[in-house]
Amino acid sequence: MPRWLITLLRLTPVVAAASGASVVGLIAFRTIAPLEELRGSSAELGNYLQTVGGIYAVLLAFVVYVVWGQFNDARGFVEREATALVDLHRTASGLPKESRLAIQDGLRAYVDSVLRDEWVAMAQHDDAAVERVGHKLDDVWLAVHRCQPADTCQHTVYSEVLSRFNDLTDLRTSRLISAQFRIPLTMKILLYTGAVIVVGSMYMLSIPQLWLHAIVTAALAGAIAHILYLITDLDDAFSGDWQVAKRPFERARLGFEHTLQLVDSDVPR
Repeated sequence: MPRWLITLLRLTPVVAAASGASVVGLIAFRTIAPLEELRGSSAELGNYLQTVGGIYAVLLAFVVYVVWGQFNDARGFVEREATALVDLHRTASGLPKESRLAIQDGLRAYVDSVLRDEWVAMAQHDDAAVERVGHKLDDVWLAVHRCQPADTCQHTVYSEVLSRFNDLTDLRTSRLISAQFRIPLTMKILLYTGAVIVVGSMYMLSIPQLWLHAIVTAALAGAIAHILYLITDLDDAFSGDWQVAKRPFERARLGFEHTLQLVDSDVPR
């Protein structure tokens, strides 16, 4: 099933439920607050709604900007880590055969573990599984540490391998940190409380036609529910509908195979 269809199937009930609940609340409110009693304060209520709506709109825009920025940062860390893996794998080709094979085998085992285990672990916040995958890089480090360069050229390559390995571990740390970023609880309370206040304030508008009042209220509630759904989903970059894709690591795995083919066939890179 296409991802856009899955997202639509998950989003539609949320928006529909919020819109339906707002209409039910409107009908209940109009039974206890007759329309005639609201008309005398329509000007004051209009100014109030404009102020409250403006403040809440700014808050929503700010939070969407923050979570979208965090999501893009996480995606950038994934791309850069995958690139660092390919670079390290290629650079290790200039080391002695025993060290080269140990490093490259370790990198393949690490990428396989990330794709198979760590992506699920990050979505489920399974720190133990994430730590187990991290041990795969410890094996790579041991292979680098045991390397004995034979000449000046290999010493140069070895220094470059050390540098790229350090970059790789830094990027992994950044990726894992980005997977833990969350909106503070107080901000979430403010977002949902503000949604109830803004939608509830729509009940006080003195619109004579109930059907028109219901449409306006339901549309606002649905739009806010859609935005809150987006915020909640983007707040966890490695799970949900709009999660960071693992395709860069899949491309890195293919890049490993390509590098091995070049080395085995002695084709210049």
